[in-house]
Amino acid sequence: MLSRIRRAVGRFFNKSRKVNHEPVNKVSLVVIIIVDLFILGNVFAGLDDISRWPLSPREAYPCHDSWEQYRESTSETKDYDVILRNATVPEELPNLASEGRRRSSRIGEVSEICETYEATEAAVATAESRAIAKRINDTEAEIISFTMQNNTIRQQYDSTLLEEIAGQPREQSINAVEAAQARAEIEANDRAIAQREATLESLKADLIETPESQTFLALLNNDQEFEKVDSGYERSAFWYPSIQLFFQGLFLLPLVVITAQIHRFAQRKDYGYVALISWHLLVIFCIPLLWKVFEFLQVGFLVELVLDLIEVLLGGLRFLLNYLQILIIPVIGFGIIKFFQKVVFNTRLQAANRVQNMRCIRCAKKIRKHDIHCPHCSYAQYHECHNCHNLTYQHLPHCKHCGADQPLNL
Repeated sequence: MLSRIRRAVGRFFNKSRKVNHEPVNKVSLVVIIIVDLFILGNVFAGLDDISRWPLSPREAYPCHDSWEQYRESTSETKDYDVILRNATVPEELPNLASEGRRRSSRIGEVSEICETYEATEAAVATAESRAIAKRINDTEAEIISFTMQNNTIRQQYDSTLLEEIAGQPREQSINAVEAAQARAEIEANDRAIAQREATLESLKADLIETPESQTFLALLNNDQEFEKVDSGYERSAFWYPSIQLFFQGLFLLPLVVITAQIHRFAQRKDYGYVALISWHLLVIFCIPLLWKVFEFLQVGFLVELVLDLIEVLLGGLRFLLNYLQILIIPVIGFGIIKFFQKVVFNTRLQAANRVQNMRCIRCAKKIRKHDIHCPHCSYAQYHECHNCHNLTYQHLPHCKHCGADQPLNL
């Protein structure tokens, strides 16, 4: 097994840094590496662009997060908070995001319920609501101002009491008010604060009671509509990684297939430079493909199915998925290695094809039918049959003279 791996690694590096079995000079190798990095960066940029083509769950259900946050809130003032927040939104902002999504050429549709949600939410910001919200802000600012005045006066009041207790003359005091005057101002401010707090409660009630606010609150508390959005969002989140992988595969697979065909053609025609460049491109295109496959195994729908199964069978012990991945990923990796070893880079299959086309079993260069060694790489084309002791082809399963089984020579 180790010898096979060493042989495969050796073939990989030979193809990556040799032209017609001659080493590439250092300058050319540096240029190739720079080109590889440039292409790899563009491939990942293209993958990122195409993965954004389908609408994400948050884009398809833009109202889900804010709606869920409202329903999960335990605050007693959540109705007022959500109405005030929407009543103070600048006039040019509502619905710009959804209109941009509808105008785009991306795949997917925005939820109709969320469009209704956004329209109802935007309707809260009427001229009346804005005026009430402004009065609320002004009243709160006045309450804060009176409170700060009281805090300042109380500090001076405490200091004035100490001066009176100590018998200090009034003209030597560092405070602006006397104790009696301070007490009177504090009481007046307290009355002003109480009055404005009553006004504030009335304004809050008026803001919530507007028809637009009541319509929006009714939608927020509509269980059936929220369940539709929530289930749609969960379904979209479940399939979104798989849809992304599908589009990324559409982007990468044609590049891999075309480059592989060009590489095979260049090898058959002995186009050394084309073979070298196409090999590098093939490697560059396969790297992100394998990366995305393993990424899918981390967040794809198969993982979600296993998580759901674990939650049902084992009471939510999601950490067991890590054990499962530790077992599955090496098995999948071994399967990929086995596939490439047995099918793509199968020595006997390659040898059979090259013998039929009168090519070197090792380097695939054109040779004459009875050449014992390749004139290009000096590789021996024959070995002695252990049964009849005649020369037969390397790596083929049977002797061409007696038909005896032959060991696979590596």
